Amino acid sequence: MTSASALEQSSSLSPLHAAAGQSLWSYARSSGLRALVLGASKDPNAKITVLLISPESGRPVLAIKAPTTDASARAVEAEVSVLRELDRCRLGPLVATIPRVVDLVEFDGRTAAVMTAVPGIPLTTSYLQWRHTRSATRVAADFATVRTWIAAFQCATAAESAQVEMDNGVSDRLRRRFFEVKGLDGDLERLTRIYERLRREEVPRTTVHGDFWFGNILQDGGRVTGAVDWEASSLAGEPVRDLVRFALMYALYLDRRTRAGRPVAGHPGLLARNWGAGVAYAIRGNGWFPELFRGFLQDGLARLGASPERWVDAALAGIAEVAAFTDDEAFGRAHLLLFRSLRGPEQLRAT
Repeated sequence: MTSASALEQSSSLSPLHAAAGQSLWSYARSSGLRALVLGASKDPNAKITVLLISPESGRPVLAIKAPTTDASARAVEAEVSVLRELDRCRLGPLVATIPRVVDLVEFDGRTAAVMTAVPGIPLTTSYLQWRHTRSATRVAADFATVRTWIAAFQCATAAESAQVEMDNGVSDRLRRRFFEVKGLDGDLERLTRIYERLRREEVPRTTVHGDFWFGNILQDGGRVTGAVDWEASSLAGEPVRDLVRFALMYALYLDRRTRAGRPVAGHPGLLARNWGAGVAYAIRGNGWFPELFRGFLQDGLARLGASPERWVDAALAGIAEVAAFTDDEAFGRAHLLLFRSLRGPEQLRAT
């Protein structure tokens, strides 16, 4: 069994650059737990995740996130910093849904973080089940589950109010990343007008996950039991970002099981043709899913104290954010073109 003392040191760990010399594999062997290694991606933030599993229950007890590049090492360091701070916050029952850093170990000359493994099944599992996203009842349950958790989390971490700020370097990053793309200046001008309208609203600063999509959310029994991968988070950030990211990513993959040119089952009016068709459908289409998508954003904005009418601007700003900061250049370019193709609120009112 892993030592109890290791699980009690989350707020007194040394800095990452001064982590204890014990290696990841030595730590895993001495824990008495079984190790399951999850493969790493090939992006600049590639990491290896090792789950340490109880031989008695068969459930993960600890998760070790090990960086494989300098960029991913910085991401792990950022995640550790935020999780340590959250561990000091008064989050009540929410504390069980957030990983806690319990140790630091060495992996190929870099520092890996050992965290508690939060319980639950990734929302990805149910999302990808056959016929799940064609069911209004099941999809509504997903949104309701996430709405409950994010509302409680944002309330628990709320601080002073400020203007809604969805830029935070997005424009500069787009300019540098896609400087050769024809028509970029027009995209940035339009984005500036969107930001200006959003800044007329004020909401509390809260802790922001930063990559709040269904792949990072665990659930069980109709409630969120865990939120993982906090490396893009901010302790005092723009809460609208998390609302938008969840809704957009849920819409993005609605047509993933449908052949090109065919209607998407359960979603009248949605055809699997252009990339991002699900997002376009959510923003400008008609039917139960667009209504659910809009209602989620409108309710979230109203709860935070902003006008629900800003939901389109918020969604478009969220698309631009993904275009700017995703690690995958092709994925980012596709989001830029999606942003360009979608009508803004002034155009929607005119039609």
